[in-house]
Amino acid sequence: MARRADVSDELNELIGAELRREVPPPVRAFAAQLAQRASGAAVAVLFYGSNLRDARLDGVLDFYIVLDRVGAWPGSRLAALANGALPPNVGYCEENLDGKALRAKYALISVSQFRRGVSHDALDTTLWARFSQPCCVAWVRSEIDFEASVEVVRQAVKTAARWAAELGPERGEALAYWRALFASTYDAELRVERGGRGHDLVARDAERYERLLPAAWHAAGIRFAPSGPGALAPELSPSARKLAARQWALRRRLGKFLNIARLLKAAFTFDGAVDYVVWKVERHSGIKPEVTEWQRRHPLLAAPVLYWRLRRLGVLR
Repeated sequence: MARRADVSDELNELIGAELRREVPPPVRAFAAQLAQRASGAAVAVLFYGSNLRDARLDGVLDFYIVLDRVGAWPGSRLAALANGALPPNVGYCEENLDGKALRAKYALISVSQFRRGVSHDALDTTLWARFSQPCCVAWVRSEIDFEASVEVVRQAVKTAARWAAELGPERGEALAYWRALFASTYDAELRVERGGRGHDLVARDAERYERLLPAAWHAAGIRFAPSGPGALAPELSPSARKLAARQWALRRRLGKFLNIARLLKAAFTFDGAVDYVVWKVERHSGIKPEVTEWQRRHPLLAAPVLYWRLRRLGVLR
């Protein structure tokens, strides 16, 4: 078995290479414009999701904006307090870059919140589960901030790999552990996707996940051994597995409650919510409802009128 420093460096290299991958110039420009809103307090903008995987610019780009402090983002004090209590806040915006209309949904989180959210002790599973999947840095303030981003994403992967060992089979191929992990995280969250979504994610980047698991287990200090052709067996005692099962049961009970709480919070804090709804309606029905600036500023008060208008247009039944 390789020395700990060597294999830990392997995980650093894998994550660093992923975060440095090239993204289309319009995506980089969009991320830079979003970062400028924080007046110097933006640390990095991470790009993830289906548009990254499929190298597309249509639909909605997914960004995480990492900040020195959540209060640096322009908005109400209520929104900042809500983000401090239950991160992240989310927003939606549209920009025309190089003659192409781009749309993005973004999440706001502070560096300290990000670090807590990817730790193995975190009760909320969503952050480390999200960033154990492919992502990259679309904008970063400095090289020091890039290295800090690598470390946080590296920790997310280590946390995911540890849970994969604890929740997965006693022995099996690397992909079997990831499939077991994502089945558990999807079950712990409020999801509209079908149940096999986690399997699809693993299959799409199978080579990545196969390389990542042993490197992450080494970095996390989890001993393992080969167990037949292509199979691995983490060295976990029955008592360690039982403890992990109890700890996961708590996270599973909390997961859907936290998702619902975020949905309720978004009713008050989702920046650009009306424009997001209009885009979704136009994309799925071909009909673009007209909205006023007042409706954009007061989405909750505007919701009944917008709902009535969509009913009249035949969009809602």
